[in-house]
Amino acid sequence: MNPHLTRDDVIVVIPALNEALRIRDVVEGALAECPRVLVIDDGSDDGTGERIADLPVTVIRHEQRMGKGASLRDGFKHALRMGARAIVSMDGDGQHLPSDIPRLIAAANRYPHHIVIGARLRRRSQQPVYRRLANEFADWGIAWGTGYQLADSQSGQRLYPAAVAALTDVPGEDFVFEAQILISAAQQLGTRCVSVPIESRYKCVHSDEQFRPSHFKPLRDFSRITSHVVFGVLRRGGVPEMYRRIRANPTLIDDPTGEFAPAPMGVVQTRSS
Repeated sequence: MNPHLTRDDVIVVIPALNEALRIRDVVEGALAECPRVLVIDDGSDDGTGERIADLPVTVIRHEQRMGKGASLRDGFKHALRMGARAIVSMDGDGQHLPSDIPRLIAAANRYPHHIVIGARLRRRSQQPVYRRLANEFADWGIAWGTGYQLADSQSGQRLYPAAVAALTDVPGEDFVFEAQILISAAQQLGTRCVSVPIESRYKCVHSDEQFRPSHFKPLRDFSRITSHVVFGVLRRGGVPEMYRRIRANPTLIDDPTGEFAPAPMGVVQTRSS
């Protein structure tokens, strides 16, 4: 039996590339929820590091841009050396609310040994339609690698158990890494995901909040992710058996309110609030 996970067991890892606009707010918010925060400055040239230089955080600096996958790998290794029992990842652009971290930890205690995904299910009307549809398609595709259905496989706000963060042979760079680690964890450790509904936060005409343009390019990055997953499925074979496994393992959503129920595989959820 693993002891109860607390905020002191968790290290927050924040990959950051040119996040001077919001990084200080993100880091201060994370510090309010967890005492240990690790920022990976991936070759920023806009003063990202200077914005948090006086805060009690650990900063790892890449002199040249290495990509999100490399930033997460470095962050995981360092956090594990610091004794993390779990790692929360979140982006530095302010899209994720640090105040959701306690909910991820609570879900991890209800679902031990699971990866917890902060799934952008609340206020989904703020999410651009093309992003919402693309995310649903990615969920469908990644299910073919994991063998189970999941909600918001593209969210960067996650809680990883230490055993998952310690995996050393996870292929893929940039955003492909975040897809592949779910697949590798399922195949090597039998680890599943559980999703916690969080709020989508995007720049919109009804808000004064400012967000930098996303580093995620849907056409380019979804093409990379899709081809990576498809080739992996074809190499392993057993497509009919994998299809049966996926159908037998619906999405897990940790939502004590009961507001969100998982949609059947291939069905796009259109809840607007």
